[in-house]
Amino acid sequence: MKKGLNLINKITTKELEKYFDRLFKIPRSITGKGFTDSLNILGELIDLNLIKVKSNTNVLNWTIPDEWNVKDAYVINPDGKKIMDFKKNNLHLVGYSKPINKVISLENLKKKIYTLKKMPNAIPYVTSYYKRDWGFCIEYNKFKKLKKGDYKVVIKSSFNKNGHLVYNDTILPGKSKKQILLTSYLCHPQMANNELSGPLLLSYLYKILKLTGPHKYSYRFLIGPENIGAATFLSKNKKNIKKNTFAGYVINCVAHGKKFTLKKSRQSESISDRAALNVLLNSDFKNIDIVDFFPDGSDERQFCSPGFNLPMALIMRNMYHNFNGKKNTNNKDYPEYHTSLDNKNIFSFKTLLETLKVYYEVLMTIENNFIPKAKILYGTPQLSKSKISLYPQIMNFRNNEKTKTTRLILEILNLAEGKIDLIDICNKKNFKLIDYLDTFEKLKKAGYIKEKIK
Repeated sequence: MKKGLNLINKITTKELEKYFDRLFKIPRSITGKGFTDSLNILGELIDLNLIKVKSNTNVLNWTIPDEWNVKDAYVINPDGKKIMDFKKNNLHLVGYSKPINKVISLENLKKKIYTLKKMPNAIPYVTSYYKRDWGFCIEYNKFKKLKKGDYKVVIKSSFNKNGHLVYNDTILPGKSKKQILLTSYLCHPQMANNELSGPLLLSYLYKILKLTGPHKYSYRFLIGPENIGAATFLSKNKKNIKKNTFAGYVINCVAHGKKFTLKKSRQSESISDRAALNVLLNSDFKNIDIVDFFPDGSDERQFCSPGFNLPMALIMRNMYHNFNGKKNTNNKDYPEYHTSLDNKNIFSFKTLLETLKVYYEVLMTIENNFIPKAKILYGTPQLSKSKISLYPQIMNFRNNEKTKTTRLILEILNLAEGKIDLIDICNKKNFKLIDYLDTFEKLKKAGYIKEKIK
């Protein structure tokens, strides 16, 4: 535990920033060279195990589209000036646009332009993965200033029906075959928090777990394109994924905002949910949102679909949209989501490191969890008899404030009937499990509790 925290403390914001800068401007989509180039950079942190699946392969109820690549895309206005330039900002081009080279009127061009009137200085993120089309995106303030006349539209893109979707599937073996699945996506072009914070955190988490292992559980690290990547992975692992996955988290939106947000799994009370609650609610964080599962957002909609219903939760900072289980409050905490304003200006490397520490603590909570069964069930044990220091030898009844550790010992022994685990006990009694690992070991060594074998 301490070794892992020390490793996190040694990661510098400058180190993270170097990876961010190398990755940010790479043009990415759900397939194509930009995606694999980005994976190869992360391969400096995580041992890659790349899986390729051919375009037009059926995966669950989806079909992998043709591989798409772009060399250039732009519009030239009547004054001969290049606008909506893909090389300046990838978001100017609608994702998966087909190739085009022609001159059209402003009236017809406007039919192919997307803007955000309520965010006039933002370029929206728009895609058309599964319908062959084309289009451009621009800030609304610039859209209003477009002059009448003819515009030259150029999109140098290509589709390869013999191409591939690529994802990474790396396993760190543990003492148990049961796996904790950690996943993030890497397919959004030129966006920061929504795109790069997740895979960066996941890759560093891999590095830390590798250096501190082997652990009780095996860990599986998945990086793919959002939605279609998760569907492809699940399709390829349909037979064993439900049996093997003990806990898991979809990691995204972890570098922007002071608050923490837990979006619970569809199971609601899975070990993933309970461990996250134990860490978040028993730390010094002042602002925490707890959101029930809903079938929208990120890859959790695939992992938590009825046939799989995996224990996949999300620990985020400001959520991709503020959904409180009743209404969408219109991106109040994260208005930059899916726009060009989700850039380095809102990305906090300190926040990313803080979230990395939380994820590590949550995983160590799961690692050290067990169902305690007490040796003495009738009456309370005389703890002062133990050769291991567990209880004060001198009792001052005029100052009868027991230490927190002593109170936890009594709570554990009182609830150690072999029915509930440490996480539930600690959540009921407001203790952070990982703060008392030495206490649990002392209770086991003294013979007062043992781990119940399931």
